[in-house]
Amino acid sequence: MEKAAILDALKKHFDLEPLHSKVLVVGLGSTGISVAHYLQQMGFKFAIIDSRNKPPLIDEFFEQMPDTPVFTGGFDDAAFKVATHLVVSPGLSLNEKPIMKAITNGSKIVSDIDLFACSVNAPIIAITGSNGKSTVTTMVGEMAKNAGRRVAIGGNLGIPALDLLDQHADLYVIELSSFQLERTTALHATAATVLNVSADHLDRHASINEYAQEKQRVFNGNGIMVINADDPMVCAMQDNQRSTYTFSIKTKADFYLSEYDGHDYLMHGDERLMPLAELPLEGRHNGANALAALALGVSVGLDEQQMCATLRRFKGLEHRMQKVAEIRGVTWVNDSKATNIGACVAALEGYSRKVILIAGGDAKGADMNELAPVIKAKTKAVILMGKDAQLIEQAIKGFSIPIHRAENMLQAVQLAASKALSGDSVLLSPACASLDQYKNYQDRGNKFSKAVMSLID
Repeated sequence: MEKAAILDALKKHFDLEPLHSKVLVVGLGSTGISVAHYLQQMGFKFAIIDSRNKPPLIDEFFEQMPDTPVFTGGFDDAAFKVATHLVVSPGLSLNEKPIMKAITNGSKIVSDIDLFACSVNAPIIAITGSNGKSTVTTMVGEMAKNAGRRVAIGGNLGIPALDLLDQHADLYVIELSSFQLERTTALHATAATVLNVSADHLDRHASINEYAQEKQRVFNGNGIMVINADDPMVCAMQDNQRSTYTFSIKTKADFYLSEYDGHDYLMHGDERLMPLAELPLEGRHNGANALAALALGVSVGLDEQQMCATLRRFKGLEHRMQKVAEIRGVTWVNDSKATNIGACVAALEGYSRKVILIAGGDAKGADMNELAPVIKAKTKAVILMGKDAQLIEQAIKGFSIPIHRAENMLQAVQLAASKALSGDSVLLSPACASLDQYKNYQDRGNKFSKAVMSLID
């Protein structure tokens, strides 16, 4: 879009204009830096504030934009007082007192996704959900690339949305978190999905219903809705006045799984697209991810057979149902990205045989009793670690399943190895966040993989 058209959109939606607006960017992370570059290019007056004494990216930022006012070491009331608009990092709650006070005094909240949405006129595919959104975003992006589209992929996954504008794409595929969506009002995607809703981030959202309401914002506008027919909370979001595709791995839908001649097939209507067995990913829930990706692709005109060819080559993401090794007949699977209950449940339900589960970490306020039925049905032993291991143990201690405790990942892997027999799978699917013991879920997954590889003689 031309700069003048972008400025008109920002003025219309947010009363945001270079001459009179003063923008405060709250949080100097990768999103904050992308916002700063955007505001500078568009000619806005802005400053940055961060509660940390030395944000990790500050030296790099000063090299790029040495004249930008930056306040660190706390939230100075004076900086908030003069701001007409706030762009708050998704990592920060809007309930922080200085932010709430500024909003009460008339400052407008604008998200980086709002700025992005006002700056593009190409189709946008928007993807959110408690689980699977990175996998589906990557699937759809690869499908579009292989179809010859000039596609830009990012958002909550990888490249910040505003940095995607440099790619001059004819299609944008963006992953969105609930934290991004709760402060976004201008996004009107061509096609959008909420893949599923399960308890997550209840340390930030007051309830699962509030969390679902934030996810539902991805459907703002009048684009095509892609609805998971297996998830009641997502089904409740459907608008019968809107164009919709449904997907399901349990029942007939627009895109669904169906058995034919002893094999499960990905289906669209009555057409068999490809056997599920040709999808090179662990777990039946990845069939749901593939169906969602196909529905989104069809929504923007991608060819189904080309998309299926992409699915046959799709190897998945690191730390998401990633096969690490098979050692002495035991398969080791890294699902460290399962940072909530729903992700762990989906992973376990994808197995036909019982597994040895390694779980635990920071539960983020979730009710671990929701894990109990699937653990009872799908595990032969459970190894627990981390801050909230006790919560999981309390939820499952009435079952006749051996429960073991480990202090660290190496000990957990060695314990699992001592219990596993040839033909077993050992699954790291923590159902919890990682920050109680690790830098992030990637660090946790890497330590798991390293410990597994140490088992090789």
